[in-house]
Amino acid sequence: MCGIVGVISKGPVNQLIYDALLLLQHRGQDAAGIVTMQGTKCFMHKARGMVRDVFRTRNMRALPGTVGLGQVRYPTAGNAYNEEEAQPFYVNAPLTNAHALKKELFDVDRRHINTESDTEVLINIVAHEVERAGRGVPLTPQLVFQAVSAVHKRIKGSYAVIALIAGHGLLAFRDPFGIRPLVFGEADTPEGHEVMVASESVALEGTGHKLVRDVAPGEAIFIDLEGRVHSQQCADAPTLNPCMFEFVYLARPDSVMDGVSVYQARLNMGETLAQRVISTMPPSEIDVVIPIPESSRPSAMQLAQKIGKPYREGFVKNRYVGLTFIMPGKGMRKKSVRQKLNAIASEFKGRNVLLVDDSIVRGTTSKEIVQMAREAGARKVYMASAAPPVRFPNVYGIDMPTKQELIAHDRSIEDIRQFIGADALIYQDVDAMKRVVKALNNKLDGFEASCFDGRYITGDVSADDFATMEAQRRSQGDEEDGTERTRLALQSATEQS
Repeated sequence: MCGIVGVISKGPVNQLIYDALLLLQHRGQDAAGIVTMQGTKCFMHKARGMVRDVFRTRNMRALPGTVGLGQVRYPTAGNAYNEEEAQPFYVNAPLTNAHALKKELFDVDRRHINTESDTEVLINIVAHEVERAGRGVPLTPQLVFQAVSAVHKRIKGSYAVIALIAGHGLLAFRDPFGIRPLVFGEADTPEGHEVMVASESVALEGTGHKLVRDVAPGEAIFIDLEGRVHSQQCADAPTLNPCMFEFVYLARPDSVMDGVSVYQARLNMGETLAQRVISTMPPSEIDVVIPIPESSRPSAMQLAQKIGKPYREGFVKNRYVGLTFIMPGKGMRKKSVRQKLNAIASEFKGRNVLLVDDSIVRGTTSKEIVQMAREAGARKVYMASAAPPVRFPNVYGIDMPTKQELIAHDRSIEDIRQFIGADALIYQDVDAMKRVVKALNNKLDGFEASCFDGRYITGDVSADDFATMEAQRRSQGDEEDGTERTRLALQSATEQS
């Protein structure tokens, strides 16, 4: 779900890319990077951390050029703590056949992979196919599209790519299922025409660009150095099946993806969730509806209106704590909830409260929040999820790869209710969720909603794949535990000294 942006302009692009990455910060907080191009020479800076911390004045001055791209990283594959895997050139690319491609790259393409990131696999495939398509002849947009067609045939999974081709321009393309989002827009500046490609429309609008359209599934666009946009469909049978979790949680509410307002999608989910609440318990038992900040707010507001109960803000969020969804390690996530949220006691004391969250993934955060509501004086605490139970691992770029981490896997709603400690638990219905989001754009073929319904749209995910991912997850967990033990030992030694 990383955030990416690419720009071709007539003026310097370093500040523009920086501004766009700030608008996409919600898509990745692990690392950030920018690469710019002047002539055929590239300049790069990347590091772990938030955008505002990675780039200082001296770093920005060292990024000249009128062409460039940037990324904020959300780690889902590879080592989240490896500085080398910060990605200045490329995007989140959860490939379902990455292991086979690594071997193919080495044995057939004679390319070496330096990290465990499957995105490095993807960019090497792209580079190899572009090189092969343009061998011995000038590189034209048509040859670039030929290369992308070959990439689609070799790669399986979800991906949105922005790549610089030194001396030629900017290439962007999207997987044939349209799982990951990608849009482009234009602006006329005093220096001349400018084209931007980004993960979400908010990055365009926030930097003064007008949204032109989404990049279609399987489509490639090539922007030459004069700012001319060339496009071509490069997949054999593309279909539009965007990731449902974008609408539930990942995207900013002010973004529009594949013709669907994220904000309106969340309002619609609140409406269907209200119907579930009414069919589960009498609304008279609820005194107040309180959202868990922030992405659940539209759903909670609509739910409150439909059941005729007041909507109140009962939690204050510390915006400077990272997303608990991304936090590695159960202990760190649990500790982070208390640092991230604080209850307003007057909204809870003596009341039966209905808490609304966007989703319940691991359950540990929900358990802490229910406990916080009780400590604030709530008489009864009910919990509603705007998303259905997350029962299955996700392999398309969201950090929930093993079923053991999912509270809803092989557990009943009652089991989950008891675990989180709520007096009642109400979930969204899968089919209702799909129906109300699709109603906002009937051109959608469907959704990638595997974490809810267990259907993996690329058709190539097997039990062996899950076993491999779980083994990798356990290995990374051991490394994280070792890192945490070392950190605590160092802290103890410091305190003693």
